[in-house]
Amino acid sequence: MKQISFWPIGVALSLLMVMPAIVTAQQSKLTLDDLFATTKLTGTTPSRPTWAPNSEHFAFSWSEPGNPGRGLWLSTSDGKEVRLISNTASEAVSEIVWTDANTIMSLRGNNLWQTTLNQVDDLQYMPVETGAHNLSISPSSKQAAYIRDGDLWLADFASKENRQLTEIGIASLSSLPKGRYSRPEREIGPGIWSGPTYKWSPDGQTIAFHVVDRREMRKVPFPDYLAAETNPNEVRRSYPGDPNEIRRVGLLDVASGNITYLDLPDPHAKQIIDFNWSPSGAFLVDTASDTAVERKLYVVAPGESKLREIWRGVRANRMYTSFGSTWHPDGQQVVFLSDMGDRYGLYTIDSSPSKDRPQLLTDPSYDVLSAPGIAGDALFYTGNGVNPYEQHVYRLNTSSGVPEQQTHLAGRNDGYPSPDGRHLVFMHSNDTSPPELYVLNSTGGDATRITHSPLPAFTERSWTAAEYVNFPSLVDDYTLHARILKPSNMQPGQKYPVLFGPVYSNTARNRWAGNYSLIQQLLVHKGYIIVQVDSRGSNGYGRAFREEFLLGFADQDIEDYASAVAYMESLDYVDPDRIGIWGSSYGGTLSVYSLLMKPGLFQVGVAAAAAVDPIFFGTDDVAIVRRPRTHPEIFERKAIKYAANLEDKLLFIHGIQDHVVPFKTTAVLAEELIKQGKDFDFAFAPGATHGWSRQQHYDRYLFGKMIEYFDRHLAVPSE
Repeated sequence: MKQISFWPIGVALSLLMVMPAIVTAQQSKLTLDDLFATTKLTGTTPSRPTWAPNSEHFAFSWSEPGNPGRGLWLSTSDGKEVRLISNTASEAVSEIVWTDANTIMSLRGNNLWQTTLNQVDDLQYMPVETGAHNLSISPSSKQAAYIRDGDLWLADFASKENRQLTEIGIASLSSLPKGRYSRPEREIGPGIWSGPTYKWSPDGQTIAFHVVDRREMRKVPFPDYLAAETNPNEVRRSYPGDPNEIRRVGLLDVASGNITYLDLPDPHAKQIIDFNWSPSGAFLVDTASDTAVERKLYVVAPGESKLREIWRGVRANRMYTSFGSTWHPDGQQVVFLSDMGDRYGLYTIDSSPSKDRPQLLTDPSYDVLSAPGIAGDALFYTGNGVNPYEQHVYRLNTSSGVPEQQTHLAGRNDGYPSPDGRHLVFMHSNDTSPPELYVLNSTGGDATRITHSPLPAFTERSWTAAEYVNFPSLVDDYTLHARILKPSNMQPGQKYPVLFGPVYSNTARNRWAGNYSLIQQLLVHKGYIIVQVDSRGSNGYGRAFREEFLLGFADQDIEDYASAVAYMESLDYVDPDRIGIWGSSYGGTLSVYSLLMKPGLFQVGVAAAAAVDPIFFGTDDVAIVRRPRTHPEIFERKAIKYAANLEDKLLFIHGIQDHVVPFKTTAVLAEELIKQGKDFDFAFAPGATHGWSRQQHYDRYLFGKMIEYFDRHLAVPSE
């Protein structure tokens, strides 16, 4: 490609961001086998912690480097004493609840285990039904509820008996329990993509639950070619404009078993964001339309079932339901996450009948990135107040009204405050470090690290940190932001190949991204420069930039990548004839459409699980593309219409059991490319789902195909 004269206008924000990590010692060659060994280099990621009621300890499941399974671990609130307290011969710990400040119940296989702190006993306590999950302790601590086969069950600690509370669950239509849409016909649980499951009332007499009914959704075959004979394997999987899941909220009287359903409007077109009980027993319900245009908050008075709307927000340009809500510590106001301003913020509104408008609580200069959490007399939340690339935990004392940043380790931080609000456990990761638990005192001081998860083979290596840069868009006035990883041993005068990927929104982030981070490090080790861009639709740059993505899939965001390519080509160490792009899901979409809409921008593309026909998007994608009836022009933007434009090298990766982006859509595009005499390549996996990069064996095979493809077409320097 012709090199463009282009002066960078932005550089990194700190020395860490400006300079890549330098390898100070000769290291052995990094291989795919290293990354995908049965025992992961990064070890076991600790679970989210659960706090004791008195805030003196927290528990989590984890295993030390090289050890199998997940044990039950305990730490003091200051992090000075951390120890394994479970029987090493027991099954892996999957869920943890506290019955009192001295006793933990944990789910291991089909049994509850009781662990006492003062006597250091860890004993098998009682069986539960096979498949139990979503364990939750009752307010009396004498029982625990759980979900099994789409129904609520109750484990009674005194009698050690299990009792089924509901008869709602209906088994899945699919005969293959695999894939995002292979879900029960009806169940108590979240929707396909989000939603609550159930919550106890403060007095323990009522359980609020979320019912999802999928029986009106379309039946779609996803053939199972690995069966003895090909199995059609139908699943419930609708398309934009089709009937969606029916989502309802029920109130179960635990003693009688009677169920009262709330009269929520349009349950086929509105999702339940969340629901929560106040200390006095009032019930808050947070809903949003599938299009994201309308948001409503309702309150149900204690002991009643009549809904009262306390707030309604409507915005035609809204496209994300990144919402959340809870009760204010005073039990009278509601705190909710909203996008009423230029940035996401926390707002408060009185739950009583009032004409008052919501009041902003948080700093309007940055985005709040999580629903609020209540601990003591404070609100805790995450936000990007330091810079768009980082996420930190903030504490807002309801009396002072001034948010205070709690975490200071550069990277991504997710917080879990103690019940009294005096301590904070947080999960931290960055460009070179997988997630680990830390704890700190919320009044200040340094954080104490709790876990050390990676194997020695990981910690003994040097891993490449990222630079963060910004540069102007070539098509409008936006400033764009990117994350860049460079080989540590770059030689003066030599030009290097560049790989954009995995491409997606919100990728210029200082965080560890699992397999993707490992693959990026391997590619850098092989001599590639890696680039990720925060294209339109990303948080951190204001509402207008975020909502440019509405009705604009694979459109203006491709221009963002064109601007990024121009920026990279302006650097004297970049080879403009060796630039590739790759991504999965919408990242695969970007990869395909970039090659078809702008031939020559990238010389090579790898498109995994790529959505190439909007007619086959999911029902919930109406938030991005709306419906064929209202916006028919959007649904004409099929990749097949641009197949004649393919000039560059293209590799498709797809799992046949991908319910989110049907394999059929890529097959149809491939057929058209063949008819037009286009050269391209294909790697498929018979049993892989949409999450192919997280599935054992498929990840190693498909990533291997991708890297070999880039090596074949980009690794040799151009003449």
